Amino acid sequence: MLRAESFSTVIGDVTVYAATDSGPQWVTGRDVVVEQGRITAIRAAGGSGTAGVWPYVDGSGGHLIPGFVNTHTHLQQSILRGAGEGLPLLEWLHCVGEFTVAATPEQTYLAALAGGLELLRSGVTTVVEHMWPNPSDAVHQAALRALHELGIRVVFGRGVADRADASRRWGMDPRLLQALPETFAHIDELDERLGHGPANEAARANPANAPARNGSPRITTALAVPNPRCLTPEGMAAVREYATRTGKTISIHLLETGTDEDMCRLHAATSAVDYLDRGGLLGERTLAVHCVRLDEYGRALFAERGVAVSYNPLSNMRLGSGVAPIPDMLAAGIAVGLGVDGAASNDTQDMLLALRMGAYLQRVTHQRADLLDFHDMMRMATRGAARALGEPGARDGVAVGDRADLSLIRFDRDFACLPARDPGAILLTTASPRVVDTVWVDGEAVIRDGRSTRTDEADLIARLSALA
Repeated sequence: MLRAESFSTVIGDVTVYAATDSGPQWVTGRDVVVEQGRITAIRAAGGSGTAGVWPYVDGSGGHLIPGFVNTHTHLQQSILRGAGEGLPLLEWLHCVGEFTVAATPEQTYLAALAGGLELLRSGVTTVVEHMWPNPSDAVHQAALRALHELGIRVVFGRGVADRADASRRWGMDPRLLQALPETFAHIDELDERLGHGPANEAARANPANAPARNGSPRITTALAVPNPRCLTPEGMAAVREYATRTGKTISIHLLETGTDEDMCRLHAATSAVDYLDRGGLLGERTLAVHCVRLDEYGRALFAERGVAVSYNPLSNMRLGSGVAPIPDMLAAGIAVGLGVDGAASNDTQDMLLALRMGAYLQRVTHQRADLLDFHDMMRMATRGAARALGEPGARDGVAVGDRADLSLIRFDRDFACLPARDPGAILLTTASPRVVDTVWVDGEAVIRDGRSTRTDEADLIARLSALA
């Protein structure tokens, strides 16, 4: 397989959602030049300089947007669609948790492959995967193998917890726990295998001496904390120290319902937000997921600490968790990204649907049709949590110098999107994965004509069907 840096192309005569000094705008008739996985030019169509040098993709009639960043999911759940329908959160967690305990590497591989492919086909180029704690190396390797095969960019959250409680009210299922030192050692091992550990420094310093595919450069690791209830004060200190030393993102479910608050006040005599803050887990590399019950005090503290939030509207609706106060978060200065959550609580991995419902849920709640327009939702879906994910300089729109993580949209693939008088409005209100024509990651077309260029989809369908 080719290295990511070898992918170069010209996407010609396309309408680009381009970064400008006055904000992102649709700019027509542009050639977008990609060299070695980076965007090197956005210029008037038909320009010279790379003619005949790089492969040419005819983008006429299409719209080019930045790839979506799905800030939260559980890909293991992609074979659990419809699970626990109608159950409240804690009962739903028990239902899904039994599968998590029993999941085999083969099931995990197929689930990650199916979920990741669904994400790509809805325009997602980066996914933040939140694995539940699991002592099985084989399960983690199976998920990583699937994601590497797909070519998607991944922030792979390895589950961490140190408080056992079979009820899940004040802790984690004991069958999934592993001592934190062992967990951190496993993450170090994953980093080495992926090509990011100390043993790979020489290869990074001199790529010419590296093997043809040194690890999986599109996959990095993070810490995935199920919720505040799953870490003791000592565990929080250990997670904080490890995350700070390694520069990793901490993804944590928080205040999805009232359980976090109730249990922290009962057992720790403090709020859930203060419990995490005292443990040092609120910072610029913290991605707090859901935050449906985040009050004014919590919002002010998040803004002060630089914590980002992952907004998961479809999951919140499906489980009846409530409506996250997104307009108040944005007004407080909190960075907000968009997530689809796992396919057992959504039940798709369709980012375009999350884009639409994320806006509509807030509009109906606040009875205002002018809330969260296309530009607001695109910012959430592409750059909202960039700092927490280690990308502090990310800009809104397609920009020279950015990685070539892009999606080519063709509205004529779906008559429901025609006529596309306002491409932003159409993307927000009616677009589906049917209009996603080509998806590039690092300049490599991993989706072409709506299909994976790397995965045998017919074989995947057959294997998934056999699971029933």
